[in-house]
Amino acid sequence: MILNYRNILFLVPGVLAACAEPRWDETKPDGTLAVVPESVISLAAPNQNLNAVRLDPETNCFWYLHIGPVEDTFLPLVTSGRNPICAPAPEASEDA
Repeated sequence: MILNYRNILFLVPGVLAACAEPRWDETKPDGTLAVVPESVISLAAPNQNLNAVRLDPETNCFWYLHIGPVEDTFLPLVTSGRNPICAPAPEASEDA
């Protein structure tokens, strides 16, 4: 296959799409994160639902949807040591 400008025009959108990573702070319609950050996944203890995670804006910590026998409820996402997993505090903007 000879690469000419027509072939390159067809390759560019595919290459650019492969480089674009979804943002982890975007949410699904149900309010859960579209993408859970890899750093959070690596810290999370086993047996927590990482398919439905949200970030609590008040505490800046992650919560997961626990599906129980009677009801479903959000619980704090924790490490194996039972420590909560939180995002870094947002930087305060300086209005001068």
